[in-house]
Amino acid sequence: MAAKKQPEQALAEQWRDILALHARTQCELDRELHGHGLCASDFEVLDLLAEGAAADGGCAYRVQEISDRVHLSQSALSRLIGRLEKDGLVERAMCTEDRRGVRVALTAKGRALHGEVRPVQRAVLARMLSETG
Repeated sequence: MAAKKQPEQALAEQWRDILALHARTQCELDRELHGHGLCASDFEVLDLLAEGAAADGGCAYRVQEISDRVHLSQSALSRLIGRLEKDGLVERAMCTEDRRGVRVALTAKGRALHGEVRPVQRAVLARMLSETG
């Protein structure tokens, strides 16, 4: 019985280590991005939209698709997008294929801020994730 508990305990400890690293990284990202008027979740949405941006600056992401990728509830994401839209960083438009859907795209201001902040976010990730190796 004791032999069976050992691997289970190691698994639980590994999970707690992952959660602790995530929490430390989120806090560090929030601290570093605060000076740019963003939090880690704000940046994740901007980063996803930037990666998915078409040549014309539009984006193929619907709100539900963003929610699935950034691990936020739809209501939390809706509030976040509302803040980003109020700040002029994103714009929402009705989805032409599905009138119930809403698409989100970066504005020129959002693209510029993303380009400015991306190296900061990546540096934090590199620093924090190197602690695991």
